[in-house]
Amino acid sequence: PHRCGECGRAFGLRSALARHQRAHGEERPFACAECGQAFALRSNLALHRRTHAGERPYRCGECGKAFGMSSTLVRHQRIHTGEKPYGCGECGRAFVRSAHLEQHRRTH
Repeated sequence: PHRCGECGRAFGLRSALARHQRAHGEERPFACAECGQAFALRSNLALHRRTHAGERPYRCGECGKAFGMSSTLVRHQRIHTGEKPYGCGECGRAFVRSAHLEQHRRTH
């Protein structure tokens, strides 16, 4: 896999990694007309617009909670499964979110 040096996320295709890496850049040319929040990728703006429309098409089969993005549903489902896919290579502690692992790494 092709791994992002910024956040550690892995991609099967190099082109997908290149697209993802734009999200880490400073340039954010796609702005929401409703609230002004800007995005590096047009697709992220489209996902963001769901928050204003109240659109939540992804529903948890376990508890029924609904989400606007499939990735948020996947992250939520870890509450039910107990999955912690982001492990610290130094001490072995594991986390539900990659951001929590990054925060933890600063303690070493």
